Amino acid sequence: MEKKEIVDILEAKHQDLFDWLETISDEQWVQGPQDRWTAGQHILHLADSAQLLNKALGYPKFLIKYKFGTSNRPSGDYKEVAKRYEERLAESQEKAAKYNIDLKVPTVNDRKHLKQKLQILNKKLQYKTNKLKDKHLDTLLLPHPLMGRMTLREIIMWTAHHTEHHVEILKKDYS
Repeated sequence: MEKKEIVDILEAKHQDLFDWLETISDEQWVQGPQDRWTAGQHILHLADSAQLLNKALGYPKFLIKYKFGTSNRPSGDYKEVAKRYEERLAESQEKAAKYNIDLKVPTVNDRKHLKQKLQILNKKLQYKTNKLKDKHLDTLLLPHPLMGRMTLREIIMWTAHHTEHHVEILKKDYS
C-alpha cells in the first residue's frame, strides 16, 4: 500500500469512528455493556496507541534502527496485517485483557477533549507517514505488544485496522 493510500485509509477509518461518536449519548460514553469497555475507554485506548506510535516515529531513524533493527522481508499489505492481528488477538485474549485491565473510564467532561486529541494524533500520524521515506517505511521496525516487530508501513496500516476493529466492536456493543 502506497503512502497516499495509507493516509487515506487512516482518514477514512478515523472519520467512521468520529461519525459514530456523534450518534451516542453522554450516558453511552460512560456506561458500556456489562463486562465490556465504555465508548470512552475505546477512544482513550485508541488515543494512547496513536500517541505511542507518533512518539516512536519522532525518534531519529538511526535510533529506531539501532534499538529495533531492520526487516529482512517485504512489508505485508493491509489485508495481511489485519488478518494477522485478528488471529493473534483470537489466540491471546487473556494477554490482551491483562494489557488493558486498568484502563480508566473517561468522564463526560473528557469526551470532547479525547475526541480532539485523537483527531490531532491521527493528523500527526498522517503527516509523519507522508514525510517518511519509503525505504524507512519498509526497513525500520517497531515492536507491537501482540504482533511482535513490524515495519513502519505495517504498524501504520495496523493503526487504521485497529481503529476499524474498535469501531466494529462499538457498533456491535451499542446496537
